[in-house]
Amino acid sequence: MKLQLKRPLVVFDLETTGISVTADRIVEICMLKVNPDEQEEIRTYRVNPGIPIPKGASDVHGIYDADIADKPSFKQIAHEINVFLKDCDFGGFNSNKFDFPLLVEEFFRAGIEFDVDKRKFIDAQRIYHFKEPRNLKAALKFYCNQDLENAHSAEADTVATWLVLKAQMEKYEDIPHDIEGLHKMSGQSNLADLAGRLIIDGAGEIVFNFGKHRGKSVKTILKNEPSYYNWMMDGDFPQQTKNVLTRIRLSLRNE
Repeated sequence: MKLQLKRPLVVFDLETTGISVTADRIVEICMLKVNPDEQEEIRTYRVNPGIPIPKGASDVHGIYDADIADKPSFKQIAHEINVFLKDCDFGGFNSNKFDFPLLVEEFFRAGIEFDVDKRKFIDAQRIYHFKEPRNLKAALKFYCNQDLENAHSAEADTVATWLVLKAQMEKYEDIPHDIEGLHKMSGQSNLADLAGRLIIDGAGEIVFNFGKHRGKSVKTILKNEPSYYNWMMDGDFPQQTKNVLTRIRLSLRNE
């Protein structure tokens, strides 16, 4: 069955300076407009974000400062993009949590109050996870062709996890087979605390990963706004997060 469209659908993707909706900027945007008559139109723009692209981000998408030095800012092309997106719905992959909110932020910074109220949003990742569950039971069936008995008992889940991990090592030759490499692949290597409230940016600096100071240096905020430390210590944050924050605060005494 074909996708039924009443108005154009724009499937899009962003490459950015990082993963913060509020602090980071677009460096590339591609938009594929699919009309109800099935005619397609694609537009791709490189964008000068107005801030340096961290090395970690460039290593992911291959776009470096020199590549966008002579490109327009988002503000310079915002009106053109806004016209292209007029009366369109949106589709993407993990777009509801990141790409679309960041795109709207860029429009706001460009002085355009982008209308979201009448839009519909399709996230192919959500559909994928809904139809192809990504849980331990599904993993055991996929990798080991075994059914998980007594799911959610600690022993059954533990044994199943080990079987899956061993099967992954056998199946994939192009992933790390050492603990350090798998640790990085698991997305934990940039966390300064286990809850992910504090992360390590591309420059090796510990920054906040939430709230009004997202993307800002923890040391800088603790120096300039010491009350923020007290607010976090009194707040509903994990003790381990508070311990990391305290160590950073204490380290300032030696600087």
